[in-house]
Amino acid sequence: MLSTPGRLVDGITSGVEKAAVRYADASIFLHGSTIAINTLLERRGARTALITTEGFRDVYEIGRINRPDSYNLYFRKHVPLVPRSRCYEVRERMTAEGGIHLPLDEASVRDVCRRLKKERVDAVAIMLLHCYVNPAHEARTKAIVQEELPHAFVTASHELSQEYREFERCSTVAANAYIGPVVSEYVASMDGHLERSGFRGSFLIVQSTGGLYESQQAQHQCVRMLESGPAAGVIGAQALCRSLGLDDAVAFDMGGTTAKAGVIYRGEALTTGVALVGGYAQALPIQIPMMDIFEVGTGGGSIAAVGESGALRVGPQSAGAEPGPACYGRGGDLPTVTDANLVLGRLGAKTFLGGEMTLDAAAAERAIADKVARPLGVDVTRAAEGILRIATTAMSYAVKAVSTERGLDAAAFTLIAYGGAGPLHASAIAREIGMTRVIVPRVPGHFCAFGMLFSDLRYDLVRTWFARLADVSFDAIQAVYEELIADGKKALVASGIKPQRVALGRAADMRYVGQEHPVTVQLPADVFRRRDAAALKQQFDAEHLRRYGTNAPNEAAEIVSLRATVTGVLRKPPLERIPRGGRAPLASARRGKRRVYFAELGKAVSTPTYSRDALRAGNTLAGPALIEEHASTTVLLPGDRLRVDEFGNLVMEISRRKK
Repeated sequence: MLSTPGRLVDGITSGVEKAAVRYADASIFLHGSTIAINTLLERRGARTALITTEGFRDVYEIGRINRPDSYNLYFRKHVPLVPRSRCYEVRERMTAEGGIHLPLDEASVRDVCRRLKKERVDAVAIMLLHCYVNPAHEARTKAIVQEELPHAFVTASHELSQEYREFERCSTVAANAYIGPVVSEYVASMDGHLERSGFRGSFLIVQSTGGLYESQQAQHQCVRMLESGPAAGVIGAQALCRSLGLDDAVAFDMGGTTAKAGVIYRGEALTTGVALVGGYAQALPIQIPMMDIFEVGTGGGSIAAVGESGALRVGPQSAGAEPGPACYGRGGDLPTVTDANLVLGRLGAKTFLGGEMTLDAAAAERAIADKVARPLGVDVTRAAEGILRIATTAMSYAVKAVSTERGLDAAAFTLIAYGGAGPLHASAIAREIGMTRVIVPRVPGHFCAFGMLFSDLRYDLVRTWFARLADVSFDAIQAVYEELIADGKKALVASGIKPQRVALGRAADMRYVGQEHPVTVQLPADVFRRRDAAALKQQFDAEHLRRYGTNAPNEAAEIVSLRATVTGVLRKPPLERIPRGGRAPLASARRGKRRVYFAELGKAVSTPTYSRDALRAGNTLAGPALIEEHASTTVLLPGDRLRVDEFGNLVMEISRRKK
């Protein structure tokens, strides 16, 4: 089923109807969406204003002045979501310790509100200095703005982040305000649709951490669902790893517009306290806990084009679902990754989406010939193969970004590939990186929805708390953790859902004295119970060594922030096993053969195709082969081998043969 970008609720309803279920029969409705991140990246958010402390109007504009390439004459810094002309100052000042240096001048706030009315803003972000320590001025400012501008979406930074770093907090609250009207309206419309359909249960949305939170909370803290959909996929990969006894894996999700990767390390999905949206050089930082996911603008709908220099590029522009790739026959005439897969035979024109949609191979060939092959002076096959090779290189960078660049050996990890287009490219990406095993789970096109079933209610809380480790008071740390955990438990109760149990997690952001940026260190219960500062230092040294390849055991360390996670563990569905079979697939699993071009062989060869639904546990295949299912196709390259495990996963052993 294709996306319905014009009205997203229609696509959800259509999927529910195809599944032959009713909203009214459910007790919990779980939802993940990319509406938040898409609104941010596509810059189609609300007309937003920013209110900040007098003298700090330019914090958002200045940023961190990151310049990774000193000699790049075409370098461009970040572009704020709120222009400087809509950044306003109010008279007030808190000290870094939380004391009131200058009382809030409410008249200045009301004066700003009068100017905002003239500007006809739809959303207002509030970030006052040091409000993470004492939010009194921010809370009062928000109350005044809501009174003066009752129609506007109003958000304050202390509600989202209780950490220091004014630029990061400013960027976070600006993003929440910018996407707020669009996201809150969408969530509210979905809520209303569920109610009209007879649903009386709990409507929960996946956060960027992979945890769940209430739809009412999502309408105010919209930025927490930036990576809502992708995070659910990583949670699904984590559940799969636990069922298969895997400790380390890379979760790889390729859809129509982007490809994303996250990491399961030692059985746990890795998270981060701040994400850079838009890349390092032009990044807009979002300072909230979220899944550590890296994204590249390469998907099935990514457009291939020859630039002015004569070089072929793929993405980040996408044909989307409307009009879509040229082969969709919906008016699109630009070549995409999907068109290249069809031209090379990797996709079947008559078996796409289980036969519900016939692809136009001639249109795909024309698009590639006109826009790529002729400008490059090559034939259509060579052009299509070049499109896939460039796409593979770009997507392999996403995998490296969450593994190699985090101090992990990607080659030692298993690649779990999902999304509609992930299984098409997984083997090639694994070869590019040197990975030796790929797992394609069942129904990979719907794997993020599968992951939601393994999500839990989760509340991540953090508070900046500076202390030298040598002088640390575990009693003081305990007091902070008790406050954070109490807030998390209160949120659990407010959700109205009774979990099977409540799990608590503690961590600390630490750094060497004199450093600027910290690393997050998990606080094992026994270390905390023993009040063992030396053991905590050793944990930090080890984590610093893993992340950066160096550490300084003899240098003093300090704590920057304390983190607590309160998880309401929900009941999980059991993984379904499939019937067993022999080594050879049943005759009913064979769909015949078609010619497929493989760069590894340098030619097109007659390639057997199989129906995944008819494969049985214990079946084995040798590449080249294609395994087709409703929403995806798995490509088994020459030299690779595949077996079907007891849960129906396709486990591929990747050949080390060079291209």
